Amino acid sequence: MYFFLCILSFLDLSYSTTVTPKLLSDLLSTVPEISIGACAIQLYLILLLGGTECLLLTLMAYDRYLAICRPLHYPVLMKWRTCYWLAVIMGLLGFIMFVLPSLLMPLPICYPNQLNHFMCEVLALLKLACVKTYLRELLIFYMSFMSLLIPFIFILISYTCILASVLKIRTTGRSKAFSTCTSHIAVVGLFFGTGMTMYFGPPSMYSSNREKYISVFYGILTPMLNPIIYSLNNRDVKVSLKKVLSKIKQYEMI
Repeated sequence: MYFFLCILSFLDLSYSTTVTPKLLSDLLSTVPEISIGACAIQLYLILLLGGTECLLLTLMAYDRYLAICRPLHYPVLMKWRTCYWLAVIMGLLGFIMFVLPSLLMPLPICYPNQLNHFMCEVLALLKLACVKTYLRELLIFYMSFMSLLIPFIFILISYTCILASVLKIRTTGRSKAFSTCTSHIAVVGLFFGTGMTMYFGPPSMYSSNREKYISVFYGILTPMLNPIIYSLNNRDVKVSLKKVLSKIKQYEMI
């Protein structure tokens, strides 16, 4: 589990690094601008990191399923060598499924133009196209389907099996089994919820400003909240937090 958490932390850090520094520089600049090349690099990195994180969250759900539903087979099925290969395959699939189709079908953009967004997000760039966007919209639907809907269905199936298995456990062991899944469920809800709202909602419901608000949530806030969510479920962190809070109460009483 901690091996996959390290990869999740790396993806979140990379995603934030791809988006946030440029956003901060634009906020400090009187005339924010970005070159076509830099915009393309940012777009492909967003697709790669976002798509890979969806696959990783699915893999983490499968890891929890094996740990709870097949505990005796878990050390054999999830050996370190297997985890390393799964991580490599996940990265390759992220590139092949989400970046390669975009490279094979580039989007001609009218230039010069103004991007009504704080990052080179695919839906915002689509509005600047100089050609008909029907095939590109199908491509975006395919990538959304493969990165959001299919993994989300797999995660639901995994947790359905986990729930059925946990309900068979005696009451004393249920809380421990559920505690290993709560953090992952919270992260999945944040990431997939905002992503599906962005890419599966009716186009008429979303203005450019609303798209930007949703992008802030899954591009900046979610990577920031993920370590907090997982840390609060850690026993050592809970003990340290209680000590800090107790000291604060003592100072307030003084």
